[in-house]
Amino acid sequence: MIKIFVMKTCPDCTHVKKLAENDPRFEITDIGEHVRNLKQFITLRDSSPAFDDIRGRGTVGIPCFVLEDGRITFSPEEAGIEEKAGHTDNTEPMPEGTSCSIDGTGC
Repeated sequence: MIKIFVMKTCPDCTHVKKLAENDPRFEITDIGEHVRNLKQFITLRDSSPAFDDIRGRGTVGIPCFVLEDGRITFSPEEAGIEEKAGHTDNTEPMPEGTSCSIDGTGC
């Protein structure tokens, strides 16, 4: 099973979550839903070299995909998630306080 770390205030995450919902290949974990989810993600983020560039840019690193073989990717396509025909996500407003960078700047 592929694990996806997301957060509901991240627009990229909400888009990926909609595409992966109800697909048994994926386990979706919202890091803002419970502190144990956040701790699990932070442990991964702090220990994996896959996040070196992410940390250097000051971004969080979500959505994050942990593949079945343990590799980490930030690409939905590499995790097997593709746009559904006719799917557009541009109609939904961005959640208030949305920011994909630690410094508070946009996505």
